[in-house]
Amino acid sequence: MQSQRFLIETAHENAKQDESAPSLQLTAAQLFQLADSARDAGDYATAETAYRALAGNPDIELRSEARFRLAMMLADQMKRTRDAAVELRRILDEKPDAARVRLELARMDAMMGRLGAAEREMRAAQASGQLPADVERAVRFYAAALAAAKPLGGSLELALAPDSNINRATRADTLGTVIGDFTLSDDAKAKSGLGLAARAQGYLRVPLSAGARLLARVSGSADFYRSGQFDDYALAVQFGPEFQSGADRITFSGGPSWRGYGQAAFSQGWGGTAVFQHPLGKRSQVRAEAAVSRLDNRRNDLQDSTIYAGTLGIDHAFSARFGGGMQLRMSRTSARDPGWSDWTGGTSAYVFRELGRTTVVMDGSYSRLEADERLFLYPRKRVDDRFSLGLSATFRAIQWKGIAPFLRLRIERNRSTVGIFDFDRRAAEFGLTSAF
Repeated sequence: MQSQRFLIETAHENAKQDESAPSLQLTAAQLFQLADSARDAGDYATAETAYRALAGNPDIELRSEARFRLAMMLADQMKRTRDAAVELRRILDEKPDAARVRLELARMDAMMGRLGAAEREMRAAQASGQLPADVERAVRFYAAALAAAKPLGGSLELALAPDSNINRATRADTLGTVIGDFTLSDDAKAKSGLGLAARAQGYLRVPLSAGARLLARVSGSADFYRSGQFDDYALAVQFGPEFQSGADRITFSGGPSWRGYGQAAFSQGWGGTAVFQHPLGKRSQVRAEAAVSRLDNRRNDLQDSTIYAGTLGIDHAFSARFGGGMQLRMSRTSARDPGWSDWTGGTSAYVFRELGRTTVVMDGSYSRLEADERLFLYPRKRVDDRFSLGLSATFRAIQWKGIAPFLRLRIERNRSTVGIFDFDRRAAEFGLTSAF
């Protein structure tokens, strides 16, 4: 077994330290014993130093074991759940089929309130192959323990966001109407710009009983540009009960929402949702959602509407490092003016792949909108076909305290029978986000 150096410095108070501190040459086995003894004695600083020294060992098995023991100490003794998750993720970057490690990462995600991420890790663990009996028992234990999630938490994301069409407007110079072609002003046509994108969310879980809790969430997003004319920001608050029955979860929530555009109020609404999640075997999960909302458009009363929506989606782990999913969506907008009323249906899909310490996600979507009637000014009823393709990567290799850089690229194309709604867009975001 390869030897490893660990420095033990001794000094008396108010005494001068020598140029070089005395050191002991320890084998990896001795260093593990020293770290474990320090951990059991409550000397976590010494234990962490020793484990991190072992984590630099060139032998993958030794450094993986050191990181695993360090993660367990960070989580269970030092209550540093996020730091523990970072160490577990580093093990999985090198050993993606380590099912026990992935299950512990699922436990960390659950403790941080990231139930979706926890369920995804459990599906990946089961996709890694035939699990030993003790690991299968651990899967069942963690699945039942997800209800005991972190009661309070949140996240923040900031990014620079260059965009070829910040106002999602047409590039045409004229607009066809029933009374002839209108020449569009520059403000009505596509504008490019560099913005600052911010996303934030927070949540609070209050236990109600063994299988139920009250969940309150607040989420916000904002895109800011040098000229405030195209600033776009939104805020939503939702609260309601969440029920756990075996592996199934049912959530009911409702609350208000606000949106502003161009530094002025744009809309205000109130809505409610019901979500049902159910596992399909060991590798898959189905999710069904129904929602209804009432929207008050502050700039055009004819667009005041009631919106009904339903989605059905499935997620699947193909292997420990590769997964994906797809979703079907249908919505009905019933507006005051039939020209603003529509039916919209669509589908979307995504795949993700772990490449070393980088997570890559590709997604695509298509939707079709058909209005009930034509708007008075335009010669044809609005029919839109929208296509979107996205690629993103999170670079955990250069993370700091659970924060990692990310890059997102997106292309959109909306083909419309009404010229004002016909646009294309290319956008990117580069910023910082949570690593998990």
